[in-house]
Amino acid sequence: MILGLATLLIFPLIGYLLCQISGPVSLLEFLELDKTNPVSIGYGLEFGIIYAFIAYFLMNASVFDNVSTRIDTLISSLKLKLWQGLFLSLCAGIGEELLFRAGIQPFFGVITTSILFIALHGYLNPFNWRFSLYGIIALPFILLLSFGYVHFGLYFAIAAHFSYDAVLFTFIINEND
Repeated sequence: MILGLATLLIFPLIGYLLCQISGPVSLLEFLELDKTNPVSIGYGLEFGIIYAFIAYFLMNASVFDNVSTRIDTLISSLKLKLWQGLFLSLCAGIGEELLFRAGIQPFFGVITTSILFIALHGYLNPFNWRFSLYGIIALPFILLLSFGYVHFGLYFAIAAHFSYDAVLFTFIINEND
């Protein structure tokens, strides 16, 4: 929970500071509050939910049975309550998108930032090809989310990331109850 709170508070600060490199940006500009659009938030929620169902289905393929660092095993070991999974989903959705989409993506572009996002999450592992398969499942989602940020804005990306994580957390937490 502390790491979730740190993600929510520290990642946006780093993203905001990165934005300052290309010139002064106000906090309101960084947060894109003037571009909040319920339709793009709805699209983001819908996209994240649909992709989470696809990812969950794929993660249950037999090829993942012997993967020692499975995402569901990791989340299960935390013994989270549903509200904690939703809180962590919200922290990741807000914090990581403010860092990666608003802070890093303007400098490195959609593709490089998406690959960096997947790599920093540990999903591209040359020593564990099966675990890297999860990175291959997640990469299209992050690429589409990144393009969605360009076309629909920050809150599309936050909503998509939140709903994707929330659905996966909910499935995994409910499996362990």
